[in-house]
This record gives sequence, structure tokens and C-alpha cells, in this order.
Amino acid sequence: MNMKTGSLLVGAGFLLGTVGVKALTSQQAKKCYVHGVAGALRVKQSYEEIVEQAKAEMDDIVAEATYLNAKPANQSEEAEMASDAGAAADAPEKPNETAAN
Repeated sequence: MNMKTGSLLVGAGFLLGTVGVKALTSQQAKKCYVHGVAGALRVKQSYEEIVEQAKAEMDDIVAEATYLNAKPANQSEEAEMASDAGAAADAPEKPNETAAN
């Protein structure tokens, strides 16, 4: 690479950098940045609402599970026995086959 080509590339890079900085600091660019950031903030707000709803749902599930686990074991066994006894009382009686003979 000769000196002339190198000088042209450095000058072109400097010019491109200067134009880039001017373009990035222009009013239209600032408006674009503001709209972009505003859109990102709306997305963030929506995301936070979704996360809060999910947390509330999970808290409800955990609270209900804790309530179920807090019941004494005797209570749940008694409830099972009562439901089994109720099912047996509702079942029709079998006729005695030996009495019929």
C-alpha cells in the first residue's frame, strides 16, 4: 500500500466518522431514539404486568397447597373413612344365596 492510498483511506474514514456523528446527533435521529426508547418502555411495562400476574397465580397455588398440607393427618383419614362408609351404605345389598335354597 503506498502513501497516497493510505492517506485517502484515513481521510475517507475521518470524513465518514464526522458525517456519522452529525447524523447521530441530528434532530430526526433524536426523535427516532425517543420513539424507540418509548416503545421499549411500553414493552417493559407489559412484561412487568405479566410477571406480576404470574406471581399472583403462583402465590395462590402455594397458599392453597400450604393450607392442604396444614390439615392434620387425622382429619384427612377421617374424611376418607366417612366417604368409604357412605359409599358402602349406598350400595345395594346382595341377596343371600344359601337362604334361597
